[in-house]
This record gives sequence, C-alpha cells and structure tokens, in this order.
Amino acid sequence: MRIDNFDGSGQKGSEDNTAYIKRGDNTRSKRGFNGNSQVNGHRSDGSRRHSNRDSGQNDLPKGYSHDNAPRKTRPKLQPGEYIDKYGRVRQHSEAYLRRVRQVKIRLTIIGIAALLFIILIGFLIWNLFFKGNDEAEKSLANQEEPAVSFEDDSIIQIKSTSSNEASTEASQETQETQESSDPAVPGFFAGYNVYPTEETVYISNPEVNSNYAVLVDLTDGHIVGQKNADTVISPASMTKIMTVLVAAEHISEDDLDNTVTMTREIADFVYQNESSAVNYAVDEVIPVRDLFFGTILPSGGDAALALANYVAGSEEAFVTMMNEKAEELGISSTAHFANPIGLYSEENHCTVTDMAIILKAAMENPISREALSTKRFTTTPTEQHPEGIDISNWFLRRIEDKDTHGEVLGAKTGFVVQSGNCAASCSLSGDGKYYICVTGQAHSAWRCIYDHVAIYQDYLTASPEDETAEDGSTTGSDVSGNSSSAE
Repeated sequence: MRIDNFDGSGQKGSEDNTAYIKRGDNTRSKRGFNGNSQVNGHRSDGSRRHSNRDSGQNDLPKGYSHDNAPRKTRPKLQPGEYIDKYGRVRQHSEAYLRRVRQVKIRLTIIGIAALLFIILIGFLIWNLFFKGNDEAEKSLANQEEPAVSFEDDSIIQIKSTSSNEASTEASQETQETQESSDPAVPGFFAGYNVYPTEETVYISNPEVNSNYAVLVDLTDGHIVGQKNADTVISPASMTKIMTVLVAAEHISEDDLDNTVTMTREIADFVYQNESSAVNYAVDEVIPVRDLFFGTILPSGGDAALALANYVAGSEEAFVTMMNEKAEELGISSTAHFANPIGLYSEENHCTVTDMAIILKAAMENPISREALSTKRFTTTPTEQHPEGIDISNWFLRRIEDKDTHGEVLGAKTGFVVQSGNCAASCSLSGDGKYYICVTGQAHSAWRCIYDHVAIYQDYLTASPEDETAEDGSTTGSDVSGNSSSAE
C-alpha cells in the first residue's frame, strides 16, 4: 500500500520519498521514514549511502547472508487442518470431515466392485472361449492314434495303438453278446454294456464347453464320441433318473393312483439343504403318479424323498436299492449313490458313461420314461392347491426349437458347485437311430443345452429335405412307437 511521505517540517515530500508499509500489519518497512527516510539508497538530505548489497553488509541476522537466509516454511498440518488464503492454519468442520470420509468409503467400495466385476468378466471370457480349446488341444496332442478298449466296469480308457487288436476283439465280443438277446425297446440294443470302437472320437468341438461328455449309439451300444468320460463326477440332480427308475421297477400301474402325505420332516430337509422343490404343502395328499413328474420336471427334492419313502419305507432303504440297481447295471465300480435327490456327497458319484447306462434303463421303463419325456404337467388339485401346480421340464422346453438333427425325447438336468451344470438326454436322429448324450461341468444351464445341441449336430444324421417335405411335419415318435406328446 502506497502512502505519501512528509518531511520533518510537515510538508509533503516528493514522489521519490515514497515509503511502503508491509501488508498485514502496521509496522514500517526497513526503509520507513524516521525523519531521514531513504529511497533507492539516498538519504533525505541528498547524500547517498552504500546499499547493503554494494557494501557487502546487510540487515540479516548475524551469520546469515542473502544466499543462506532463512526462508519461511509451510507449517506442518495436522489431520483436519488447512491453510486459508491469508496463510492462517484453520480446522475443518466435523460435518466437512464426515462428508470426506463418506466419499472415500464410497470410492473404495466402487473401486472394489469394479475390480471384482472385471475379474468376473475375465473369468467368464476365459472359461467360455479359451478353457475348452486348451483342454481339447492338450488332449489331442497327447493322443497317438488312440484306440479305445472296453473294461468290464464300463469305463473308457485311452491306450496307444499297440492295443488296437485287443480292443477290437473285446468290442466285437460285446456286440455279438448284445445282438443275441432281444432288446427291451425296439431300436435299443439289449443289455447295458457300452463299448468304444476304433472309430470312437474325442469330442474336440470348441463349442462344447462341458469338461465331461459321452455320446452313445443305442443301436448297438458303441460310443460315438467321448470327452473325459471315465472321470468320476458328482451327478447332481441327474441322480433323480436313478430314483424314478428304481421306484418304477418296484411299483405297478395300479400303485400310481395311491396317495402319499407330505411330511414336515421332508419339507424341512429340502428347505434346509436349499434343494429345488415342487413346493408341496405339509400334510398335502399327493398321488404317487404326480411324484414321478415332480421328481423329474422341476427336479423336486420333496417329491423325490416322498417317492423314496413310499417305495422303501425310508430314505436309507431306498438308497440301498439304488446301489443294488447300479450293481445290476454293471457300473458299481464307479457309480455309488448316497441320497435320492442328488445332494453333493463324496459317496454320491458316477461317470457320464454310467449315467448314459442309467438313462437307457430309465427310458426302457414306461413309468419312468413318461416322466422323463413330459415337457409340461399340472399336478392333481388338492385342498392346498385347488388348481394344481404347473411344472415343466426346462431342458426339453428350451432345446425343442434348436436344430439337433432329430428330436430330443427325454432329459434331466442337474447342478452342484462341484460338477457345474450337467444334463442327460435321449434323442431320435433324422435317420431313425436313438442316441444318449450326457455332459458335465458346463458353466451355465444354457451352455449345457448348447453343448448337447453341438454334439448332436456333429454326430447325428439329419432327415433328408425331401423326406421332410413329403411328410409335411417333423413330428417324431417316442421309444414306445407312439407319437410323442409334448404337452
């Protein structure tokens, strides 16, 4: 700030005698006027004095020069403090600090969520596009003109070409034994021994995401294609195929009209284990026939347990019957069941080849076949559900409009974390041959469906276009020889 200087006589001095005051206080500058004010090195009397820099002297504290003069430093701030525009240290208000903390927390949460989302997207992309390709290439690289041999326990083992001759002989003996017996269903081979041949291929299609897969030709029982088919996995709710098969074999057609009362124990067990359910009410009276549809279509754990208790008197006794059936089918060395629902257990396991054999047996029984091949069903009206409960087979409904080079006649899906999404289906190809496909460990339910579509497209023969035009429809027939019922 500029002020006018006055000499000792009270007269206004010249502009050269202007003095300055330091901003922020009322102290005069070092050149302040004191009767002999000085400006630019001149005294008020006209004489000149040497400047501090010219004379080598200065007004700094003793021991300091212009080169090492102490400088004003920024004060060290404590948390919550700041310096205002006047250089004064201030304290933020508590409301401001609280808002800052909230913003920091929100930004941290957003950052973590974004990181997790990126990791998830990356995992899905890798699993969808790269994992299947890497496993297929690794498997193909390890194969040296592989031939496949058949063991008595129905497990496929890949061997080198040195075992081709022994494998061919075993396959021919198995095929001759099966052809000597009458099949239970026209179009199905007799017995339950499936076998590979020299033409059995590794399912290397990168569109097949499932880590485990097998395709069986039911004409003679030979394995068309496989992918880790000898690996033991958790079958999840595919277990219910064995449940309806065992139940169907221990009741008659007349028993289907009998009723079962849903108990509190079953309802609580299903709820506690987070199993899928038809959602029957406690004390609801249910026909036995409905329990078959409830076990397969919505994969109802409540229906499966009620059916098991009706047939065997207890879940434990029914599980014993399931394992006896596995031994009868010749798969007991790799297949074992611990419950009729398919809940994960180290004692509940099989291979995809084992499940193909189980599905074949289930499709040969008219009671279990009806449940496996029905797309939609409404349960019998009861006091608790006057209009019944609408249930459906999700797999059959979603795959019916896909090009599978034929028609999928029956299916059952499953899921547990340990084996991912899995499914077993039976299909009639365009050239009139029956096939069973079983897959395991797909990353989603939809991917599981597309895996079956891809496998059927690769290995099944589609109907000739001229035959489709002559027939005027694509309606297939079920394994009993009757027109299939979709509704």
